[in-house]
Amino acid sequence: QVRLVESGGGSVQAGGSLRLSCRASGRTISTYNMGWFRQAAGKEREFVAAISWMATNTYYADSVKGRFTISRDNAKNTVDLQMSSLKPEDTAVYRCAKYSGSNFYLTSSVNYWGQGTQVTVSS
Repeated sequence: QVRLVESGGGSVQAGGSLRLSCRASGRTISTYNMGWFRQAAGKEREFVAAISWMATNTYYADSVKGRFTISRDNAKNTVDLQMSSLKPEDTAVYRCAKYSGSNFYLTSSVNYWGQGTQVTVSS
């Protein structure tokens, strides 16, 4: 069992920055690919970013490419998401994800989810 707990969400004005952190407990995540998804009110959950287990590869949704950066610290069992140049359309609940499958863009590839942290961007 893996427990994922996110922190760092909040309210920010457009153009601002936030850093989300996901801390895992229960077992190490150092050998697993990890990612972030988000879900805005009334919309389906969507892929945001993913990072391979050794952090050699990162993947981003087109909507956040160049603005968000995913990173991990396997020694601390954490995965972070640095978000810059935030836009109102980035408003959503952001969830940390541990992958069991190979297609990072699909929610069906995730076997553990965090409870989520709210990010609200005002114009």
